[in-house]
Amino acid sequence: MELDRDLEGLLVGRGEAGYEALRAAAVWNGLKPERFPDVIVQAASERDVQAAVRFARSAGMRVAVRAGGHNWVGASVRDGGMLIDLSRLDACAVDTASATASAQPAVRVRDLAAALAEHGLAFPVGHCGSVALGGYLLSGGLGWNPGVWGPACLSVAEIEAVTAAGEVVRCSEDENADLFWAARGAGPGFFAVVTRFRLSLRRLPAAITTSAYVFPLPDVADVTSWAVEVAASLPPTVELSITFGTAPQESGTKAIILTATCFADSADEAARSLEAFRACPLAGRALARSAEQPATFDALFDGTSALWPERHRVAADTLWSMEDLGALLPLLADDVAKAPSGKSLVLANIPPAPPGGAAMPDMAFSVLGRSYVVGYAIWQDPAHDQVNVRWLREAMGKVAPSAAGHYIAEADLLAAPSRSRRSFTSDTWERLQAVRARWDPEGVFQPYLQP
Repeated sequence: MELDRDLEGLLVGRGEAGYEALRAAAVWNGLKPERFPDVIVQAASERDVQAAVRFARSAGMRVAVRAGGHNWVGASVRDGGMLIDLSRLDACAVDTASATASAQPAVRVRDLAAALAEHGLAFPVGHCGSVALGGYLLSGGLGWNPGVWGPACLSVAEIEAVTAAGEVVRCSEDENADLFWAARGAGPGFFAVVTRFRLSLRRLPAAITTSAYVFPLPDVADVTSWAVEVAASLPPTVELSITFGTAPQESGTKAIILTATCFADSADEAARSLEAFRACPLAGRALARSAEQPATFDALFDGTSALWPERHRVAADTLWSMEDLGALLPLLADDVAKAPSGKSLVLANIPPAPPGGAAMPDMAFSVLGRSYVVGYAIWQDPAHDQVNVRWLREAMGKVAPSAAGHYIAEADLLAAPSRSRRSFTSDTWERLQAVRARWDPEGVFQPYLQP
């Protein structure tokens, strides 16, 4: 193939040696999609990306893009066309003078957090350390410390991208602003290849502190009601999460794990910030309690890696709602108790807000509700695929009447054709189509995955 002569990286066609290994590696999930690109290009440089896009355009091939492959439905792996694999583009440089970083799309958030911590800096990285920046930032980025830092895309100052014409452009609020607008939230339907992000960094909190309660699942109504109440009184530096699943160290007991993570500037500030959480009136009912413990980002990642273990099969779906979590979560308790896999769980968070209570800036990502819930079916045996996917869809279906939309990064795009559209406001969806028509008039890039 003519393209092969122009590449520093790899070019593999379907049926050739190494193809299946690259295709399988393009999805972190153990549940691999039965979809097969005609060609996979593993780019070694931005120049490779340009060459690949130009070739695909001239050959009439549609292009999909993979950064870290953490999208649960494997949206980057399509039938036919070209898959551009960016997993080798993982360079990162920190500029302490300007408190910025230049990062390529395959940089893993755990590696970024570690590199920044050496300089006393931080970024609103994702909760799962193995997630790569590309898909995470393009989808908005629901990461740590959302009450102060907001969604991660707020801290993207600029991108470099290869367009459908094979040209490299720089995009920011002042340059190619419409493409930059789309890059902050469009997710797996973005219509260019981002090869570099310029990130605005934050000061690393000096005292990250965690505290948790484990309650019996039958106490769901009282626990979620109190969680909603206390969340309103906690300072924005405290991130509150609610997990329904199998309790750690409780012999397989299904439980509610209520966790408060504080990002403070001192131990005294952390203690003050967690006072209301510490004074839980239901503490006497707890199966276990973890008192306030100092933590690092590495420790936080170690904790979340237990929720999403490697080499497992995962199905996920999301829900934004205008209902509060006290109304939504009790509807899911029975489903969690009866889940076919003990590793499956439901996770709920208070949605992020821009720092200082400011209005969310103009970008494709938008918060569609006051509550956010995501369900995960997690299992290992391929023979149990159907029963676990069915469990997830039936469970999330119970709260679907309260749905205001979905989060594009983890939505079950194969559950219904409306999933992608309902991950945006109606105005944002229409604007995305208009910006796509300008930047990709020939439809070089794959649209959103459909059932």
